[in-house]
Amino acid sequence: MRQTLDAAMHSGDANAPAIVVPGGPRLTYAELREQVAAAADGLAQLGLGRGDRIALVIPNSVETIVLFLAAAAAGTAAPLNPAYKEEEFRFYLEDTWARALVVPPNGAPAARRALPRGVLLVEASLDERGGIVLDSDAPRVRSRSAQKPDGDDVALVLHTSGTTSRPKLVPLRHRNLAYSAENIARTYGLTPDDVALCVMPLFHIHGLMASTMATFASGGTVVVPPGFDAMTFWPAAAEHGATWYSAVPTMHQMLLLRNRGERPAGAEKLRFIRSSSSSLSPETMRQLEARFGAPVVEAYGMTEASHQMASNPLPPGDRRPGTVGVETGIRIAVMDESGALVTAGVPGEVVIQGRSVIDAYANNAEANAKSFTDGWFRTGDQGLLDGDGYLSLVGRLKEMINRGGEKIAPREIDDVLLQHPAVAEAVAFGTPHAAWGEEVAAAVVLKGQATEKELLAFARERLADHKVPKKVYLVEQIPRTATGKIQRRSVAEAFNPK
Repeated sequence: MRQTLDAAMHSGDANAPAIVVPGGPRLTYAELREQVAAAADGLAQLGLGRGDRIALVIPNSVETIVLFLAAAAAGTAAPLNPAYKEEEFRFYLEDTWARALVVPPNGAPAARRALPRGVLLVEASLDERGGIVLDSDAPRVRSRSAQKPDGDDVALVLHTSGTTSRPKLVPLRHRNLAYSAENIARTYGLTPDDVALCVMPLFHIHGLMASTMATFASGGTVVVPPGFDAMTFWPAAAEHGATWYSAVPTMHQMLLLRNRGERPAGAEKLRFIRSSSSSLSPETMRQLEARFGAPVVEAYGMTEASHQMASNPLPPGDRRPGTVGVETGIRIAVMDESGALVTAGVPGEVVIQGRSVIDAYANNAEANAKSFTDGWFRTGDQGLLDGDGYLSLVGRLKEMINRGGEKIAPREIDDVLLQHPAVAEAVAFGTPHAAWGEEVAAAVVLKGQATEKELLAFARERLADHKVPKKVYLVEQIPRTATGKIQRRSVAEAFNPK
Protein backbone atom coordinates (compact mmCIF):
# COMPACT_ATOMS: atom_id res chain seq x y z
CA MET A 1 0.00 0.00 0.00
CA ARG A 2 1.43 3.36 -0.98
CA GLN A 3 2.17 5.83 1.74
CA THR A 4 0.47 9.18 2.27
CA LEU A 5 1.06 12.01 4.72
CA ASP A 6 -1.90 10.82 6.78
CA ALA A 7 -0.49 7.29 6.97
CA ALA A 8 2.87 8.67 8.11
CA MET A 9 1.29 10.42 11.08
CA HIS A 10 1.39 8.66 14.41
CA SER A 11 -1.68 6.54 15.13
CA GLY A 12 -0.96 5.79 18.80
CA ASP A 13 -2.21 7.83 21.75
CA ALA A 14 -5.06 9.99 20.46
CA ASN A 15 -4.95 12.09 23.64
CA ALA A 16 -1.25 12.94 23.36
CA PRO A 17 -0.43 16.57 22.49
CA ALA A 18 0.39 17.06 18.82
CA ILE A 19 0.66 20.86 18.50
CA VAL A 20 1.21 23.49 21.17
CA VAL A 21 1.30 27.25 20.54
CA PRO A 22 3.00 29.21 23.36
CA GLY A 23 0.25 31.24 25.00
CA GLY A 24 -2.28 29.89 22.50
CA PRO A 25 -4.20 26.79 21.44
CA ARG A 26 -3.07 23.19 21.61
CA LEU A 27 -4.32 20.12 19.78
CA THR A 28 -4.16 16.46 20.66
CA TYR A 29 -3.62 13.94 17.88
CA ALA A 30 -7.33 13.13 17.88
CA GLU A 31 -8.20 16.82 17.56
CA LEU A 32 -5.59 17.32 14.84
CA ARG A 33 -7.00 14.48 12.74
CA GLU A 34 -10.54 15.75 13.26
CA GLN A 35 -9.61 19.30 12.25
CA VAL A 36 -7.62 18.19 9.19
CA ALA A 37 -10.51 16.03 7.99
CA ALA A 38 -13.04 18.83 8.53
CA ALA A 39 -10.88 21.42 6.75
CA ALA A 40 -10.19 19.03 3.84
CA ASP A 41 -13.93 18.46 3.46
CA GLY A 42 -14.48 22.23 3.62
CA LEU A 43 -12.05 22.72 0.74
CA ALA A 44 -13.74 19.94 -1.22
CA GLN A 45 -17.14 21.58 -0.68
CA LEU A 46 -15.74 24.68 -2.41
CA GLY A 47 -15.05 22.54 -5.49
CA LEU A 48 -11.36 21.81 -4.86
CA GLY A 49 -10.03 18.32 -5.53
CA ARG A 50 -7.12 16.17 -6.63
CA GLY A 51 -4.45 18.10 -8.45
CA ASP A 52 -5.86 21.54 -7.58
CA ARG A 53 -3.11 23.78 -6.17
CA ILE A 54 -4.25 25.52 -2.99
CA ALA A 55 -2.00 28.46 -2.08
CA LEU A 56 -1.60 29.12 1.65
CA VAL A 57 -0.48 32.49 3.01
CA ILE A 58 -0.73 31.86 6.75
CA PRO A 59 1.91 32.81 9.39
CA ASN A 60 3.21 30.00 11.64
CA SER A 61 0.31 28.80 13.77
CA VAL A 62 -1.99 25.83 14.38
CA GLU A 63 -3.94 26.93 11.30
CA THR A 64 -0.81 26.71 9.12
CA ILE A 65 -0.24 23.05 9.95
CA VAL A 66 -3.89 22.01 9.81
CA LEU A 67 -4.43 23.77 6.48
CA PHE A 68 -1.22 22.35 4.99
CA LEU A 69 -2.38 18.83 5.80
CA ALA A 70 -5.95 19.57 4.70
CA ALA A 71 -4.85 21.10 1.39
CA ALA A 72 -2.55 18.13 0.76
CA ALA A 73 -5.44 15.76 1.48
CA ALA A 74 -8.05 17.56 -0.63
CA GLY A 75 -5.76 18.74 -3.43
CA THR A 76 -2.18 20.02 -3.44
CA ALA A 77 -0.76 22.42 -0.84
CA ALA A 78 1.23 25.42 -2.11
CA PRO A 79 2.45 27.40 0.92
CA LEU A 80 3.86 30.87 0.19
CA ASN A 81 5.94 33.30 2.22
CA PRO A 82 3.58 35.85 3.86
CA ALA A 83 6.30 38.50 3.48
CA TYR A 84 6.26 38.42 -0.33
CA LYS A 85 5.50 41.65 -2.16
CA GLU A 86 2.55 41.96 -4.55
CA GLU A 87 4.62 41.24 -7.68
CA GLU A 88 6.16 38.16 -6.05
CA PHE A 89 2.73 36.84 -5.10
CA ARG A 90 1.52 37.45 -8.64
CA PHE A 91 4.38 35.41 -10.08
CA TYR A 92 4.06 32.50 -7.65
CA LEU A 93 0.26 32.30 -7.82
CA GLU A 94 0.36 32.25 -11.62
CA ASP A 95 3.34 29.91 -11.91
CA THR A 96 1.77 27.51 -9.42
CA TRP A 97 -1.55 27.56 -11.31
CA ALA A 98 -3.30 28.12 -8.00
CA ARG A 99 -7.04 27.33 -7.91
CA ALA A 100 -7.51 28.89 -4.47
CA LEU A 101 -5.76 31.28 -2.09
CA VAL A 102 -6.24 30.77 1.65
CA VAL A 103 -5.51 33.78 3.88
CA PRO A 104 -6.35 35.00 7.40
CA PRO A 105 -9.36 37.33 7.78
CA ASN A 106 -8.25 40.88 6.93
CA GLY A 107 -4.70 39.55 6.40
CA ALA A 108 -2.27 39.11 3.48
CA PRO A 109 -3.23 42.33 1.61
CA ALA A 110 -0.44 41.97 -0.97
CA ALA A 111 -1.53 38.41 -1.82
CA ARG A 112 -5.15 39.55 -2.15
CA ARG A 113 -4.16 42.34 -4.55
CA ALA A 114 -2.18 39.83 -6.63
CA LEU A 115 -5.02 37.32 -6.86
CA PRO A 116 -5.42 36.20 -10.49
CA ARG A 117 -8.90 36.27 -11.99
CA GLY A 118 -10.83 33.08 -11.39
CA VAL A 119 -8.88 32.02 -8.29
CA LEU A 120 -11.00 31.39 -5.18
CA LEU A 121 -10.31 33.57 -2.16
CA VAL A 122 -10.79 31.67 1.10
CA GLU A 123 -10.48 33.17 4.57
CA ALA A 124 -9.47 30.83 7.40
CA SER A 125 -10.15 31.64 11.04
CA LEU A 126 -10.59 29.88 14.37
CA ASP A 127 -14.00 29.62 16.01
CA GLU A 128 -14.60 29.87 19.76
CA ARG A 129 -13.86 26.14 20.15
CA GLY A 130 -10.57 26.37 18.26
CA GLY A 131 -11.88 24.80 15.05
CA ILE A 132 -10.99 26.17 11.63
CA VAL A 133 -13.72 28.02 9.73
CA LEU A 134 -13.39 28.52 5.94
CA ASP A 135 -15.25 31.51 4.46
CA SER A 136 -15.57 32.15 0.73
CA ASP A 137 -17.98 33.72 -1.74
CA ALA A 138 -17.72 30.57 -3.86
CA PRO A 139 -20.79 28.27 -3.87
CA ARG A 140 -20.61 25.25 -1.60
CA VAL A 141 -21.82 21.71 -2.12
CA ARG A 142 -22.28 20.41 1.44
CA SER A 143 -22.52 16.80 0.32
CA ARG A 144 -18.94 16.77 -1.01
CA SER A 145 -16.04 15.34 0.99
CA ALA A 146 -12.33 15.08 0.31
CA GLN A 147 -11.25 11.90 -1.46
CA LYS A 148 -8.51 9.91 0.23
CA PRO A 149 -5.23 10.64 -1.61
CA ASP A 150 -2.98 8.02 -3.14
CA GLY A 151 0.77 7.85 -2.62
CA ASP A 152 1.38 9.05 -6.18
CA ASP A 153 -0.79 12.16 -5.79
CA VAL A 154 1.13 15.44 -5.47
CA ALA A 155 0.78 16.64 -1.88
CA LEU A 156 2.96 19.75 -1.99
CA VAL A 157 4.48 22.13 -4.53
CA LEU A 158 7.31 24.49 -3.65
CA HIS A 159 9.61 26.66 -5.71
CA THR A 160 13.38 26.46 -5.65
CA SER A 161 15.15 29.62 -4.52
CA GLY A 162 15.94 30.75 -8.06
CA THR A 163 19.09 32.75 -7.23
CA THR A 164 20.82 31.85 -10.49
CA SER A 165 17.83 31.22 -12.74
CA ARG A 166 14.05 31.28 -12.85
CA PRO A 167 12.60 29.44 -9.82
CA LYS A 168 11.68 25.84 -10.63
CA LEU A 169 8.45 24.26 -9.41
CA VAL A 170 9.02 21.14 -7.30
CA PRO A 171 6.09 18.67 -7.04
CA LEU A 172 6.41 16.40 -4.01
CA ARG A 173 4.18 13.35 -3.85
CA HIS A 174 2.58 11.90 -0.73
CA ARG A 175 4.95 8.93 -0.90
CA ASN A 176 7.97 11.28 -1.04
CA LEU A 177 6.90 13.23 2.03
CA ALA A 178 5.72 10.22 4.04
CA TYR A 179 9.03 8.46 3.51
CA SER A 180 10.99 11.61 4.37
CA ALA A 181 9.09 12.14 7.63
CA GLU A 182 9.71 8.57 8.75
CA ASN A 183 13.34 8.74 7.60
CA ILE A 184 14.06 11.86 9.70
CA ALA A 185 12.30 10.41 12.74
CA ARG A 186 14.33 7.21 12.38
CA THR A 187 17.64 9.08 11.97
CA TYR A 188 17.28 10.81 15.33
CA GLY A 189 15.38 8.13 17.19
CA LEU A 190 12.39 10.41 17.78
CA THR A 191 9.76 9.07 20.19
CA PRO A 192 6.43 10.24 21.65
CA ASP A 193 8.44 11.79 24.51
CA ASP A 194 10.21 14.23 22.20
CA VAL A 195 9.21 17.89 21.99
CA ALA A 196 10.35 19.82 18.91
CA LEU A 197 10.56 23.61 19.05
CA CYS A 198 9.66 24.65 15.49
CA VAL A 199 11.31 27.99 14.68
CA MET A 200 11.60 27.46 10.92
CA PRO A 201 8.87 29.02 8.73
CA LEU A 202 6.21 26.58 7.63
CA PHE A 203 6.26 27.68 4.00
CA HIS A 204 9.68 25.98 3.74
CA ILE A 205 10.53 22.27 3.44
CA HIS A 206 12.85 22.36 6.48
CA GLY A 207 10.14 23.44 8.93
CA LEU A 208 7.41 21.34 7.36
CA MET A 209 9.35 18.07 7.26
CA ALA A 210 12.08 18.13 9.94
CA SER A 211 10.33 19.99 12.74
CA THR A 212 6.71 19.08 12.03
CA MET A 213 6.03 15.94 9.98
CA ALA A 214 8.95 13.95 11.43
CA THR A 215 7.60 14.75 14.90
CA PHE A 216 4.11 13.62 13.90
CA ALA A 217 5.57 10.41 12.47
CA SER A 218 7.00 9.65 15.91
CA GLY A 219 3.98 10.75 17.97
CA GLY A 220 5.85 13.63 19.61
CA THR A 221 4.83 17.23 20.21
CA VAL A 222 5.52 20.26 17.99
CA VAL A 223 5.75 23.63 19.76
CA VAL A 224 4.94 26.38 17.24
CA PRO A 225 5.75 29.99 18.17
CA PRO A 226 4.75 32.67 15.62
CA GLY A 227 8.35 32.78 14.37
CA PHE A 228 11.97 32.76 15.44
CA ASP A 229 12.79 35.28 18.18
CA ALA A 230 16.12 34.94 20.01
CA MET A 231 14.63 36.74 23.05
CA THR A 232 11.72 34.33 23.54
CA PHE A 233 13.38 31.15 22.26
CA TRP A 234 14.72 29.84 25.58
CA PRO A 235 11.64 30.78 27.67
CA ALA A 236 9.52 28.79 25.18
CA ALA A 237 11.97 25.88 25.30
CA ALA A 238 11.87 25.91 29.11
CA GLU A 239 8.08 26.20 29.39
CA HIS A 240 7.38 23.30 27.04
CA GLY A 241 10.39 21.05 27.77
CA ALA A 242 11.91 21.10 24.29
CA THR A 243 14.13 18.08 23.63
CA TRP A 244 15.44 19.27 20.25
CA TYR A 245 15.20 21.96 17.66
CA SER A 246 16.28 22.35 14.04
CA ALA A 247 17.39 25.64 12.51
CA VAL A 248 19.60 27.30 9.92
CA PRO A 249 23.07 28.48 11.01
CA THR A 250 21.92 32.11 11.10
CA MET A 251 19.45 31.30 13.87
CA HIS A 252 22.07 29.36 15.83
CA GLN A 253 24.42 32.35 15.55
CA MET A 254 21.73 34.74 16.77
CA LEU A 255 21.20 32.59 19.85
CA LEU A 256 24.96 32.58 20.46
CA LEU A 257 25.17 36.36 20.12
CA ARG A 258 22.59 36.80 22.90
CA ASN A 259 24.28 34.24 25.14
CA ARG A 260 26.78 35.42 27.77
CA GLY A 261 28.48 32.09 28.25
CA GLU A 262 26.15 30.37 30.68
CA ARG A 263 23.86 27.50 29.76
CA PRO A 264 20.40 29.04 29.31
CA ALA A 265 17.36 27.81 31.22
CA GLY A 266 15.45 25.67 28.75
CA ALA A 267 18.53 23.92 27.35
CA GLU A 268 18.73 21.26 30.05
CA LYS A 269 16.30 18.85 28.34
CA LEU A 270 17.82 19.12 24.86
CA ARG A 271 18.85 15.72 23.47
CA PHE A 272 20.40 17.35 20.41
CA ILE A 273 20.50 20.43 18.22
CA ARG A 274 20.09 20.04 14.46
CA SER A 275 21.43 22.37 11.77
CA SER A 276 20.47 22.24 8.10
CA SER A 277 19.72 24.21 4.91
CA SER A 278 23.12 25.95 4.92
CA SER A 279 26.68 25.09 5.92
CA LEU A 280 27.51 25.19 9.63
CA SER A 281 31.08 26.12 10.46
CA PRO A 282 32.99 23.85 12.87
CA GLU A 283 33.58 26.90 15.10
CA THR A 284 29.86 27.64 15.39
CA MET A 285 29.24 23.97 16.15
CA ARG A 286 31.87 24.06 18.90
CA GLN A 287 30.35 27.15 20.50
CA LEU A 288 26.82 25.73 20.39
CA GLU A 289 27.88 22.58 22.20
CA ALA A 290 29.97 24.49 24.75
CA ARG A 291 27.25 27.02 25.57
CA PHE A 292 24.06 24.95 25.31
CA GLY A 293 25.37 21.57 26.49
CA ALA A 294 23.82 19.42 23.75
CA PRO A 295 25.37 17.58 20.79
CA VAL A 296 24.99 19.35 17.45
CA VAL A 297 24.28 17.34 14.30
CA GLU A 298 24.62 18.91 10.89
CA ALA A 299 22.31 17.58 8.18
CA TYR A 300 22.02 18.06 4.43
CA GLY A 301 18.69 18.62 2.75
CA MET A 302 17.01 20.17 -0.24
CA THR A 303 13.48 20.69 -1.48
CA GLU A 304 13.87 18.22 -4.36
CA ALA A 305 14.62 15.43 -1.87
CA SER A 306 11.71 16.26 0.47
CA HIS A 307 14.39 17.71 2.75
CA GLN A 308 16.89 15.37 4.45
CA MET A 309 19.49 13.41 2.46
CA ALA A 310 22.37 13.04 4.93
CA SER A 311 23.10 13.66 8.58
CA ASN A 312 25.75 13.20 11.18
CA PRO A 313 24.68 10.55 13.69
CA LEU A 314 23.76 11.27 17.28
CA PRO A 315 26.21 10.18 20.00
CA PRO A 316 27.68 7.64 20.46
CA GLY A 317 27.93 7.76 16.67
CA ASP A 318 30.88 9.46 15.03
CA ARG A 319 30.03 13.13 14.44
CA ARG A 320 32.48 14.84 12.12
CA PRO A 321 32.47 18.66 12.14
CA GLY A 322 32.77 20.15 8.68
CA THR A 323 30.81 17.28 7.11
CA VAL A 324 27.06 16.78 6.68
CA GLY A 325 27.37 13.17 7.75
CA VAL A 326 26.36 9.99 5.96
CA GLU A 327 23.44 9.19 3.67
CA THR A 328 20.13 8.68 5.48
CA GLY A 329 17.58 6.55 3.69
CA ILE A 330 18.68 7.46 0.17
CA ARG A 331 21.80 6.88 -1.96
CA ILE A 332 24.46 9.57 -2.32
CA ALA A 333 27.31 9.53 -4.83
CA VAL A 334 29.66 12.00 -6.51
CA MET A 335 29.71 12.47 -10.30
CA ASP A 336 32.26 14.08 -12.59
CA GLU A 337 31.48 16.44 -15.48
CA SER A 338 31.17 13.54 -17.92
CA GLY A 339 28.45 11.86 -15.83
CA ALA A 340 30.67 9.09 -14.40
CA LEU A 341 30.61 8.28 -10.68
CA VAL A 342 33.95 8.90 -8.94
CA THR A 343 35.70 7.13 -6.07
CA ALA A 344 36.03 8.26 -2.45
CA GLY A 345 38.10 11.39 -1.96
CA VAL A 346 37.55 12.74 -5.48
CA PRO A 347 35.47 15.95 -5.64
CA GLY A 348 32.60 16.38 -8.05
CA GLU A 349 28.87 17.04 -8.15
CA VAL A 350 26.76 15.42 -5.41
CA VAL A 351 24.04 13.20 -6.89
CA ILE A 352 21.20 11.36 -5.16
CA GLN A 353 18.65 8.57 -5.65
CA GLY A 354 15.85 7.49 -3.35
CA ARG A 355 12.20 7.32 -2.34
CA SER A 356 12.04 10.93 -1.16
CA VAL A 357 13.50 12.38 -4.39
CA ILE A 358 11.24 14.02 -6.99
CA ASP A 359 10.49 12.29 -10.29
CA ALA A 360 10.82 15.57 -12.23
CA TYR A 361 10.31 19.30 -12.05
CA ALA A 362 6.90 20.53 -13.17
CA ASN A 363 6.62 21.85 -16.72
CA ASN A 364 10.36 22.32 -17.18
CA ALA A 365 11.86 19.95 -19.75
CA GLU A 366 15.12 21.91 -19.91
CA ALA A 367 15.72 21.70 -16.16
CA ASN A 368 14.84 18.00 -16.13
CA ALA A 369 17.30 17.27 -18.93
CA LYS A 370 20.07 18.98 -16.99
CA SER A 371 19.17 17.62 -13.57
CA PHE A 372 18.85 13.88 -14.19
CA THR A 373 21.63 11.56 -15.41
CA ASP A 374 21.25 7.77 -15.52
CA GLY A 375 18.63 7.85 -12.77
CA TRP A 376 20.64 10.17 -10.52
CA PHE A 377 19.42 13.64 -9.54
CA ARG A 378 22.17 16.25 -9.81
CA THR A 379 22.04 18.54 -6.76
CA GLY A 380 24.26 21.32 -8.10
CA ASP A 381 26.43 21.00 -4.97
CA GLN A 382 30.12 20.20 -5.16
CA GLY A 383 31.40 17.76 -2.58
CA LEU A 384 33.34 14.62 -1.86
CA LEU A 385 32.77 11.41 0.07
CA ASP A 386 35.45 9.97 2.32
CA GLY A 387 36.14 6.25 2.72
CA ASP A 388 33.56 6.00 5.52
CA GLY A 389 30.79 7.61 3.49
CA TYR A 390 30.88 11.03 5.19
CA LEU A 391 30.00 13.82 2.78
CA SER A 392 31.85 17.14 2.77
CA LEU A 393 30.25 19.97 0.82
CA VAL A 394 32.59 22.38 -0.92
CA GLY A 395 29.91 24.73 -2.23
CA ARG A 396 27.44 25.30 -5.00
CA LEU A 397 29.00 24.64 -8.39
CA LYS A 398 27.78 28.03 -9.62
CA GLU A 399 29.25 29.79 -6.56
CA MET A 400 32.82 28.55 -6.88
CA ILE A 401 35.30 31.42 -7.30
CA ASN A 402 37.39 31.08 -10.47
CA ARG A 403 40.56 33.12 -10.03
CA GLY A 404 42.62 32.75 -13.19
CA GLY A 405 41.66 29.09 -13.51
CA GLU A 406 42.15 28.35 -9.80
CA LYS A 407 38.84 27.08 -8.38
CA ILE A 408 38.38 28.38 -4.83
CA ALA A 409 35.71 27.05 -2.46
CA PRO A 410 34.24 30.07 -0.62
CA ARG A 411 33.28 28.02 2.42
CA GLU A 412 36.97 27.40 3.19
CA ILE A 413 37.45 31.17 3.48
CA ASP A 414 34.28 31.53 5.59
CA ASP A 415 35.56 28.94 8.06
CA VAL A 416 38.92 30.70 8.46
CA LEU A 417 37.41 34.14 9.06
CA LEU A 418 34.94 32.68 11.57
CA GLN A 419 37.87 31.51 13.69
CA HIS A 420 38.69 35.17 14.44
CA PRO A 421 37.23 35.99 17.89
CA ALA A 422 35.67 39.26 16.66
CA VAL A 423 33.82 37.71 13.70
CA ALA A 424 30.16 36.72 14.07
CA GLU A 425 29.42 35.95 10.41
CA ALA A 426 31.51 35.69 7.25
CA VAL A 427 30.57 35.09 3.63
CA ALA A 428 33.19 34.91 0.88
CA PHE A 429 32.30 35.50 -2.77
CA GLY A 430 33.81 36.29 -6.15
CA THR A 431 34.19 39.84 -7.39
CA PRO A 432 35.07 40.80 -11.00
CA HIS A 433 38.76 41.36 -11.79
CA ALA A 434 40.18 42.58 -15.10
CA ALA A 435 43.19 40.23 -15.14
CA TRP A 436 42.10 37.20 -13.08
CA GLY A 437 38.46 37.08 -14.11
CA GLU A 438 37.44 36.86 -10.46
CA GLU A 439 39.04 37.84 -7.19
CA VAL A 440 38.12 36.85 -3.64
CA ALA A 441 36.13 39.20 -1.41
CA ALA A 442 34.22 38.68 1.83
CA ALA A 443 31.46 40.31 3.85
CA VAL A 444 31.88 40.16 7.63
CA VAL A 445 29.62 40.99 10.58
CA LEU A 446 31.59 41.73 13.74
CA LYS A 447 30.77 40.90 17.35
CA GLY A 448 33.92 42.60 18.68
CA GLN A 449 36.58 45.07 17.61
CA ALA A 450 38.57 44.37 14.43
CA THR A 451 39.69 46.26 11.34
CA GLU A 452 39.75 45.10 7.75
CA LYS A 453 43.56 45.14 7.90
CA GLU A 454 43.58 42.86 10.95
CA LEU A 455 41.16 40.41 9.34
CA LEU A 456 43.21 40.26 6.15
CA ALA A 457 46.37 39.58 8.18
CA PHE A 458 44.54 36.84 10.10
CA ALA A 459 43.44 35.21 6.82
CA ARG A 460 46.90 35.57 5.29
CA GLU A 461 48.38 33.47 8.10
CA ARG A 462 45.94 30.61 7.41
CA LEU A 463 45.25 30.64 3.67
CA ALA A 464 47.29 30.33 0.50
CA ASP A 465 47.88 33.73 -1.10
CA HIS A 466 45.41 33.22 -3.93
CA LYS A 467 42.62 32.45 -1.43
CA VAL A 468 43.12 35.50 0.78
CA PRO A 469 40.35 38.07 0.23
CA LYS A 470 41.51 41.24 -1.45
CA LYS A 471 38.64 43.14 0.14
CA VAL A 472 36.69 42.59 3.36
CA TYR A 473 33.44 44.50 3.73
CA LEU A 474 32.53 45.21 7.36
CA VAL A 475 28.73 45.26 7.44
CA GLU A 476 25.93 45.32 10.00
CA GLN A 477 24.03 42.50 8.34
CA ILE A 478 24.34 40.09 5.43
CA PRO A 479 21.51 39.66 2.88
CA ARG A 480 19.40 36.56 3.51
CA THR A 481 16.39 34.72 2.18
CA ALA A 482 13.10 34.64 4.07
CA THR A 483 14.21 31.43 5.80
CA GLY A 484 17.42 33.02 7.09
CA LYS A 485 19.55 31.25 4.52
CA ILE A 486 22.54 33.06 3.06
CA GLN A 487 22.77 32.81 -0.73
CA ARG A 488 26.23 33.68 -1.91
CA ARG A 489 25.06 34.95 -5.28
CA SER A 490 22.77 37.48 -3.60
CA VAL A 491 25.61 38.63 -1.34
CA ALA A 492 27.91 39.03 -4.35
CA GLU A 493 25.27 41.08 -6.16
CA ALA A 494 24.85 43.34 -3.13
CA PHE A 495 28.56 44.19 -3.06
CA ASN A 496 29.26 44.04 -6.82
CA PRO A 497 26.98 46.73 -8.25
CA LYS A 498 26.64 46.53 -12.02
